[in-house]
Amino acid sequence: MLNKLLFKQIDNSSLITFRIIFGLLCFLESVGAIFTGWIKRTLIDPEFTFSFIGFEWLQPLPGNTMYIYYLIMGVFGLFIMLGYKYRLSAFMFTIMWAGTYFMQKASYNNHYYLLILLSAFMILQPANRYYSLDSKINPNIKKISMPNWCRFIFILQMFIVYTYGSIAKLYPDWLDTTFIEILMKGKQHYHIVGELLQEKWVHYFLAYGGILFDGLIIPLLLFKPTRKWAFFASIFFHLFNSIVFQVGIFPYLSLAFILFFYEPKIIHRIFLKKKPFYVENEVIIPSYKNTFITIFSIYFIIQIALPLRHHFIEDNVLWTEEGHRLSWRMMLRSKHGFATYKVVNNKTLKPTIINLNDYLSNKQIHIASTKPDAIWQFSQRLKNIYADKGEDVSVYVDCKISINGKPYKQLIDPNIDLSEEPWDIFKHSHWVLPSKQKTSNN
Repeated sequence: MLNKLLFKQIDNSSLITFRIIFGLLCFLESVGAIFTGWIKRTLIDPEFTFSFIGFEWLQPLPGNTMYIYYLIMGVFGLFIMLGYKYRLSAFMFTIMWAGTYFMQKASYNNHYYLLILLSAFMILQPANRYYSLDSKINPNIKKISMPNWCRFIFILQMFIVYTYGSIAKLYPDWLDTTFIEILMKGKQHYHIVGELLQEKWVHYFLAYGGILFDGLIIPLLLFKPTRKWAFFASIFFHLFNSIVFQVGIFPYLSLAFILFFYEPKIIHRIFLKKKPFYVENEVIIPSYKNTFITIFSIYFIIQIALPLRHHFIEDNVLWTEEGHRLSWRMMLRSKHGFATYKVVNNKTLKPTIINLNDYLSNKQIHIASTKPDAIWQFSQRLKNIYADKGEDVSVYVDCKISINGKPYKQLIDPNIDLSEEPWDIFKHSHWVLPSKQKTSNN
């Protein structure tokens, strides 16, 4: 049964078509970051980037070199689309995209993380076996079939993404549309749809429609009688997200995954009519079968386990952010805060209040005022800045936050020197105060 599920040969038209779309989207994402000013705002202008903890050594290249970095990454995207030096191009794009992901988190997005995983998948895919420059240069690699695992791993990955996305929405502020209402207020200026998005019935439709879509879309696409309706629902859902939330290539990438749910003959007939269609039903078990199953089992166990880790960490993840990243907790809350950083000279006891505008961009100030890990990182940076001046200092942070428009509460213990606190990714930080506390009048 497992052998047939993973190693049965099927026509590869869906994978070939997906490769072309995927490569094009990677190219557009890369060059889009240049022309929209995202690189300048996020990687060039800031004096300091909030890298993922443990990746402090990974910093943007100096000057305007990041433009060249993204241009090269875009070229690799084009090479993926064309199937030229395919595996090398997919590998280089994955490494370069992961580099920009881990070097900054002020613009954190689950979709960026997903693109790392999908790019890594593409390295392993035999996606250049047809309709590619590689197969034209070397006809010996040409093939019209692929093992079934090539589509199965995409389906399983997206099932994990959507399922956890649906489960994460099952909390009070989503169910009573508190968060949706806040989210839609920011879209009031949109032409045509701006006023419509303020209607309460629209909020309920989006809240419960989002839960149902994320929770059911993969099963509905797998079930033939409901596939057509799931396809139309996907078009509406993803185009809505693209227009209203402007989330880059992800809506179109998500639509491209539907290629793997339809019968290969349908995909072949629509996209690659001139390609011979594979009609055999061979089950070719490779010599690396056991290694393959072991590696992918470990990978998917990790993917299933990571989004659960916040249940084993004290307090609410919406408050602490501990276990939030890499967990498919997408667009779930509105968080506002303000923080006062006080640096105290340990010798003279002279305090200095830090002007965050002297060190951080507006987007960085937001995360340095709302997210404990960024608050901890910036405290460490301040310690180092003053150490370079020959001063030994302590860093104290007075920070209050509001989640989904609720009254402000104290997030960080203002009496603890954060510059001396260690960071433990798997434990609750004791200097993050409990979410259940009396509210502030501020």
